[in-house]
Amino acid sequence: MHDLPLIGWREWLSLPQLGLVALKVKIDTGARSSSLHVDSIEEYECDGRTWLRFAVATRRHGAGLVDCDAPACDRRDVTDSGGHVTSRWFIRSVVSLAGVEWVTEINLTNRRNMLFPMLLGRSALCGRFRVDPQLSYACGRLRPSGRRMPIKSGKATP
Repeated sequence: MHDLPLIGWREWLSLPQLGLVALKVKIDTGARSSSLHVDSIEEYECDGRTWLRFAVATRRHGAGLVDCDAPACDRRDVTDSGGHVTSRWFIRSVVSLAGVEWVTEINLTNRRNMLFPMLLGRSALCGRFRVDPQLSYACGRLRPSGRRMPIKSGKATP
């Protein structure tokens, strides 16, 4: 357990298959699934499979839009923290955080009013990290170039 990487309640990660190099994420051990904010979703067929085309804002207020395409892996109901149930598309994508890369499911939704464009839930975290809720950006900051920069505040180091 102690050899797992230590992360804080918010971090920077990348979704390299989607071309998202530096994305702020809220670590949420209370949420089952991971959610990514998308501005629009367009469904289309390719080789007999449903694909999704969507735009992701890498910064607040819709700035830094990145157009993405991914095959849909499922569509199912998700209950949000307020108890509301919505049907959401899910994709599978490589996630890179704290030097760890893995494939996980991510649902696509509107998180426009949230502080973070992505929420990383417990299904994606399980067995991969230790989470210290007192830490912020314990792994440093990712630049758009993909290079990691250390955070200078005292809260970023364990």
